[in-house]
Amino acid sequence: MNLRGRNKVSATFSMSSMTDIVFLLLVFFLLTSPAITPNALDLLLPQAKGKSTNQQKASVSITKDGAFYLNKERVTKGGLAKALDEVLSGQQKPAVMLRAEQGVPIEEVVYVMDLANQRSYQLVLAVNPK
Repeated sequence: MNLRGRNKVSATFSMSSMTDIVFLLLVFFLLTSPAITPNALDLLLPQAKGKSTNQQKASVSITKDGAFYLNKERVTKGGLAKALDEVLSGQQKPAVMLRAEQGVPIEEVVYVMDLANQRSYQLVLAVNPK
């Protein structure tokens, strides 16, 4: 008399579904990572501790050679105030992200800070984390 069970359990494990999930996550993060800083130039920023979660609508970037950019568009120093007013008009709490490259004279940074202060814009200074 043969009393063995008819159901046999397989001891193998299939990794194909796991690799599919990992691949989909990789594609998702690769596609969404450029959206983290949409209005930013590639600048070498100074380092500091701390983080800000403020959402800004205008990003002012200053390069080493003294060029001013508002949301990736080059503007003159004199035309920066008018361009900021156009971009931030009609907002409840207008905020400006200031990105000054290392080596920029402090006078240029203070100029943008003064513009934001005169117009009651919230100003956030962007830095690289330590």
